[in-house]
Amino acid sequence: MVSGVYFCDASGKPILSRRYRDDIPLSAIDKFSQILLEHEEESSVVPPCLLYQGIHYLFIQHSDIYVVALTTSYQTNIAQIFMFLHQLVSVLGDYLKSVEEESIRDNFVIIYELLDEMMDYGIPQITETKMLKQYITQKSFKLIKAAKKKRNAARPPVALTNSVSWRQEGIKYKKNEAYLDIIESINMLMNQQGQVLRSEIIGEVKVKSRLSGMPDLKLGINDKGIFSKYLENEEDFSKPVQIINDDSTTNGKKSNIELEDLKFHQCVRLSKFENEKIITFIPPDGEFELMNYRLTTPIKPLIWCDINIQVHSKSRIEIHCRAKAQIKKKSIANNVEILIPVPDDADTPTFKYSHGSIKWLPEKNAILWKLRSFAGGKEYSMTAQLGLPSVDGIEPPKVKRPVQIKFQIPYFTTSGIQVRYLKINEPKLQYKSFPWVRYITQSGDDYTIR
Repeated sequence: MVSGVYFCDASGKPILSRRYRDDIPLSAIDKFSQILLEHEEESSVVPPCLLYQGIHYLFIQHSDIYVVALTTSYQTNIAQIFMFLHQLVSVLGDYLKSVEEESIRDNFVIIYELLDEMMDYGIPQITETKMLKQYITQKSFKLIKAAKKKRNAARPPVALTNSVSWRQEGIKYKKNEAYLDIIESINMLMNQQGQVLRSEIIGEVKVKSRLSGMPDLKLGINDKGIFSKYLENEEDFSKPVQIINDDSTTNGKKSNIELEDLKFHQCVRLSKFENEKIITFIPPDGEFELMNYRLTTPIKPLIWCDINIQVHSKSRIEIHCRAKAQIKKKSIANNVEILIPVPDDADTPTFKYSHGSIKWLPEKNAILWKLRSFAGGKEYSMTAQLGLPSVDGIEPPKVKRPVQIKFQIPYFTTSGIQVRYLKINEPKLQYKSFPWVRYITQSGDDYTIR
């Protein structure tokens, strides 16, 4: 249980607080800035969980503020508290647009209302923005005016008294559809010789639900370690999915993969998953992230660049770049961007290229090569010449910054993950539903070549 939630400024001094229990002294948060300062002096890295005089200080940092939760119990679920703090910042972002010290001070009324509804006696309650916005608005004085009239008295939504707090009742659609987007982001570090030094796949399963009533969904994927032994019995009676131009790496064969670091949306029945390894859930209305995962299996570069830099007489630099799409021939990488760094004092560029477009970005000291579409197996090249200051005695320039690559490959997954079935059941309405699945592979935040 959480004894209190506090918002502190960059130095650790409290701005706003909400106490849920009386098992900690009022002055406990005043020690937070002192504890931070002591740990910063001892080490450059401050752990997110600090213990001082029997009180645990759990905190996250966002913009120029700290969001701190205090507790005295050793039986507290630490992961749950950190998830609540991150969700609290996300909800405040939906209400305040920008979560920072100034916005916290200017909107303390709405923040108190949210803290009262999101947590009760130190236990998280409602954390979905869609449900909170039904009865907490930015102009809270309207709720007070409405309460004076008995007919218009503000009442909590039905979903608050329901076991399904993330979805309201009475939702109706003329056409019932469910869309699944499996998006995999590739993070990779390569050296100049093409050797992969580090690689990982960060996956997300996003759902857009346009279903009436209170549907119950069952999802099956080809995970080797978790789901595969349960799929044979499920596939016979489950709802097939419609694939949007599928070109996944499995070529129609049922291969199994092993997912790591699974994280689910709160709508997933964890007890059902832990006992039977089946993903079942009642989805929120609209778009949400059902689950995410990580894979650390070795993979080859999907888009590879060979960069060669030559310096001529210290007055001119020549850059040769050869890019190759190492994907299947029927796959196409869209919106490929190759950012090539150049020396800080380079100028007067001239380009020769076989495909796409090239821009000179002096503010970034780089060349941006854009390829709108890059078919698998194709290879393109470009040459850039830039002038350098012609001064004797100056060492040849060295470019140490890495080459950054961005791309997006639709209808393709690197890991080979596949949705084998998506069963949609609404016991009361018994309508026909249309599930759709789309696969996308894209570059992550760190897809670079040294």
